[in-house]
Amino acid sequence: MKWFGIILIFVFPGFSLAQSSTVLPAELSLTVEIDTREHTPLAREMILIRIQGTYRRHITREVLQQPDLAGFNWSQLGPDRWWEERINGRKVKRFERKMALFPDAGGTLTIGSFTHNLTLTDEGDDWFDHAIKSEPLTIKVDPAPQVEDWWFPTGRLRISDKWSNAPDQLTPGEGVLRIVQVEALGVTPEMMPPMPELTSPSAMIFAHPEKRLVELSPQGPVTHAFWRWTIRPSNDTSTIVEPLRFSYFDTTTREHHDVVITAQRVAYEHASAPLRAMVVPAEPVRLPGIPAAATGLFVFLLCFFHGVSGWSFEGISALRRLPVLDPLVRKLRRAAASGDARAVRQAASALLRRDGVDPRHSKLIAQLDRAIFAPKVRDLNLTDFVRSFLSARRGADTNG
Repeated sequence: MKWFGIILIFVFPGFSLAQSSTVLPAELSLTVEIDTREHTPLAREMILIRIQGTYRRHITREVLQQPDLAGFNWSQLGPDRWWEERINGRKVKRFERKMALFPDAGGTLTIGSFTHNLTLTDEGDDWFDHAIKSEPLTIKVDPAPQVEDWWFPTGRLRISDKWSNAPDQLTPGEGVLRIVQVEALGVTPEMMPPMPELTSPSAMIFAHPEKRLVELSPQGPVTHAFWRWTIRPSNDTSTIVEPLRFSYFDTTTREHHDVVITAQRVAYEHASAPLRAMVVPAEPVRLPGIPAAATGLFVFLLCFFHGVSGWSFEGISALRRLPVLDPLVRKLRRAAASGDARAVRQAASALLRRDGVDPRHSKLIAQLDRAIFAPKVRDLNLTDFVRSFLSARRGADTNG
C-alpha cells in the first residue's frame, strides 16, 4: 500500500495537490514583521510593518481585515502585492501589505492580529470560507522629548525657497510671491509643523492658505507642505524679510536640528536713488533773435500771472508740469479711466519721485496699497483717488 501511494504521487503529481475541505496548518500562513532598528522608537515616529502571507491552496476570493490599532495612527503604503514563487521546488502564492504606524504616546503598545478571510475550493470544486490570523505583537515606545515649539520627527527633510521674480529688483508698486516647500519622509500631513509667521520691519506681507500633499513610497509617506506669502515694500526704499526658523528630529541620526531660512532683502530696482524734495530745472536755453524775444515775452506773461496767483515758475520744466501738459498727469488719469490700479500706483510713484513727497501723498498712497494688496479691503474709486492726489500735489506746489 505504501508503494502504491508513492507510485500515485510520481505518476499523478496533481493528486497530491488536490484541494479538499480539510485545511492543513502548513498550507496557509500569515505573519506580521516589524522593521527592526537598533533604537526604541519615540512617540509619533514612524514604525514600518509588513503583513506577509504564504498560500499553498487555490484562493478564489480574499479580504484582509486589520485590527483596531488602538494607540496608533496609520497609513497603508500602496496597494497589496501578490506574486508567485517556488519554495522547496513547489509553486506557492505570496501576499504582502506594507503599513506605517505612528504611536500616539509612549508605553508598551500592542499590534493586534490581522485576519485574512479566504474563499477556498474543496474536492467537488465547491467554495467554502476559511480565515487565518497573525500572532499579536507588542512594541515598546519611548515618550517624545519636551521641545519648545513642535515635535517633528522625520527620516529625511528637504527645503526649497523660491521667489516669483527677483525680490531685490521689483518695479515700483510691484509685489513678489515667496514659496517655501518643505518635504518630509515618514510624516503624515497633520504631523507637519504649522506655517510660521513671516515678519518684516517695513514690508506689507499677506499670507496665503497653506497647502499639504502626501505621496506614498515603500519607505513611508512623503508629505509636502507649501508656505506662501505675497510681499511688497511699504515705501519706496528696500526692506528686509526676517529669517524663518523651526526644528526637527532626524530619526536616522537620532539628532535634533534647527532650520534657519535666511533673511532676504526686498526692494525696488531703483530703491538706491533717494527721492528729491524738488527737481531743480536746468539752465534755460538761450534762443537767438526773434525766438529769444518771443520766449522773453512768454516768460514775462507767466511771471505776471505768477505775481497775481502765487504760482511758482521754474522755466520749461515747470511749464510741462501744468496738469494739461504734464505727461505723467495724463498717464495717471488714463490709468484711472481704464481701472488699472497698479498703473495708477506706478504713475503716482513717478510723480512723487519727480516732485517730492508730502504727508498727504503718503496717506493716499497707503490707501491705494491696501486696496491693491489687502484682499478684505473694499475697492478704491480710482477717479476719486486721482482727484485727491492731484489736489494734494497742487497744494504742495503752492506751499512750496
